[in-house]
Amino acid sequence: MSACGSLVAAVLLLLLRPAALTSTVGVGSVSTTSIVSATWMDMVGQPEEESVTCDKMPGLSPGQTKLCSLYQDHMPGVLRGARDSTQECQWQFRHLRWNCTTSQHEKTLFGPSLKLASRESAFTHAVLAAGVSHAISRSCREGQLSSCGCSRAARPRDLHRDWIWGGCGDNLEYGYKFTQGFVDVRERERRTKKGSRAHARTLMNLHNNEAGRRAVVKKSRVTCKCHGVSGSCSLVTCWTQLPPFREIGDYIKDKYDGATEVRANRRGKLQIRDPRYNLPTPNDLVYLDDSPNYCVRNTSLGSMGTHGRICNRTSHGMDGCKLMCCGRGYNTQKITVKERCECKFHWCCYVECRMCSKTMDIHTCK
Repeated sequence: MSACGSLVAAVLLLLLRPAALTSTVGVGSVSTTSIVSATWMDMVGQPEEESVTCDKMPGLSPGQTKLCSLYQDHMPGVLRGARDSTQECQWQFRHLRWNCTTSQHEKTLFGPSLKLASRESAFTHAVLAAGVSHAISRSCREGQLSSCGCSRAARPRDLHRDWIWGGCGDNLEYGYKFTQGFVDVRERERRTKKGSRAHARTLMNLHNNEAGRRAVVKKSRVTCKCHGVSGSCSLVTCWTQLPPFREIGDYIKDKYDGATEVRANRRGKLQIRDPRYNLPTPNDLVYLDDSPNYCVRNTSLGSMGTHGRICNRTSHGMDGCKLMCCGRGYNTQKITVKERCECKFHWCCYVECRMCSKTMDIHTCK
């Protein structure tokens, strides 16, 4: 097993213990009636530099409000993680009919799109949980939080015996535990009947939240640095390091493509609908409802439609005009774009460029 593999196994073994943060807020004591109303995701609209007023923060559940009050210095990290996740969602789906559109007019960040328990909702929950875990883990290492510091993860068993383990690593353990408490408490507060639709949705959200947190651990790595005179590498120091969030987004997008359809049984457990498929692991995404085709606008399903979307006339993929426009055809418009060109560097020290005009065709769905 590689050093990174040993680290992932050790961290997951530690992290599967119940999160202490969850028990702090009295899980299970609050009854909610709506699967999707305002949620903690709507904190994205809050300016990060402003002071945190937990009881006025949009979308927090009672348990999340209590945690916010206890860990106010964590909230900028939560905001940063949610924003990074939203941008990553929009990047991953930029060429698809559903492009992770956010709404400025709805009470929730993603509007009605989360009402449907679809693959898209599964991805959204996973990537947002991953974003918060990623941001909090990094905040610990950077000394921004009073309750955590550098990672104390155990030394990987297969790390070279002469290398030093103990550089200031990203604190995956703490990031995981805090996110588990803060994100999952909203679902755990719900009182739902076992086997009901609402209970199935809660289980689905909890499963996908966990998959998102595990993605952060899965994609982390052991990083080492040489020290010594003139690059002699007489001393090597190693630590835990998070990957760029794009790598985590790519990983979760792969899980989205292979997501499993499930339902809740009478015992209150998720089970696959089609026995021909393998059981999903905690790393996989699950969903309850088939996705709409997102071709036409349907606000009740969270579909913005593809009218007016830019498409690629020569592509045979989902970004191509045939598929993106759902067979309705497309309009072509010539536009002129001005851009810097023929840039030259002058000693010392400035760059001089000309402004060039370029005419290009833009294709948009009818």
